[in-house]
Amino acid sequence: MSNLTSLRVADLPQNAPTPFDLRPSAASLDEIRQDLGLLGLRKLSFVGEVRAQGKRDWVLNGKLGATVIQPCVVTLDPVTTRIDVPVRRTFLSDWTDPDEPEFEIPEDDESEPLGPEIDPALVMVEALALALPQYPRKDGAELGQVDYTEPGKQAMTDEDVKPFAGLAGLRDALKKDE
Repeated sequence: MSNLTSLRVADLPQNAPTPFDLRPSAASLDEIRQDLGLLGLRKLSFVGEVRAQGKRDWVLNGKLGATVIQPCVVTLDPVTTRIDVPVRRTFLSDWTDPDEPEFEIPEDDESEPLGPEIDPALVMVEALALALPQYPRKDGAELGQVDYTEPGKQAMTDEDVKPFAGLAGLRDALKKDE
């Protein structure tokens, strides 16, 4: 799929934006769905433009839309989410990889090295992966309290783990003795 949508940088006009409008086929949707571990993927679209920034850099601006179905983290039931997010990538001709091991790239950094091609389809799949809910949860689904212990012993509860729960119990016992 990506080879069909790659834009050769040498062929891009310097003085006008190059529009793109991606709406993957059913086969491509199924491939993306499998790659991202989704239960379902519908209405995927990525519309935008690539435009020159200065003499040697390029900016891709687009709007990603999709309907995804993921398993609920609690019940594993299907959870449907609509994603509509803006996407921006800046392709820099003078990109240098940081050499220091402790160098951290900011989370919101949208810069990438400029290669011979800009591929909106790759940007689309990457942006979709980043926009997916990390912990999809069905409405009303909650984790209940689960107690584990050896047979014949009383299970520890969340209340037992609180730092001053034991002291409060001791205080109450001392008050009864008075």
